[in-house]
Amino acid sequence: MRGLTGVSSEAPRSARALQRRNNCMPSPQQSWGYAQEALAEQLLTRLGFVIVERNWRGAGAEVDRIAWHDDVLSFIEVRARKGLACGRPEDTVGVHKQRHLVRAATAYLTRFSSLHPPMVRFDVVSVVQADGQPPEVTLIQNAFDAGR
Repeated sequence: MRGLTGVSSEAPRSARALQRRNNCMPSPQQSWGYAQEALAEQLLTRLGFVIVERNWRGAGAEVDRIAWHDDVLSFIEVRARKGLACGRPEDTVGVHKQRHLVRAATAYLTRFSSLHPPMVRFDVVSVVQADGQPPEVTLIQNAFDAGR
């Protein structure tokens, strides 16, 4: 048995859900970001990932997607850019962000028995959406090691 499956039934914690609840409209930047996360999720689903959490928050950090990929629990950061002038999106997941993701993952893993913790990895989905071009969506598995 893998542990938890399905989307959490807890109160919505994503920025989008909070805005809907408070009757606020997302900014154009937020709307663009949500669209990039949707593109990332489409790729993940095509590759056989089963999404169990979206924009999960814990320990003062957020994970964009948490998903099962076979028997591995993947904590996924989505990074997007409107071009490559400032470098590739995945290059922006620095040590500080990695520490946040590891901290959130550690909090999430408290849901599982300490006798049978799942195998875990940290992935990044890179989305480049240049004007007039189809989006380039790339999955980087094992993007970093939790011990870094």
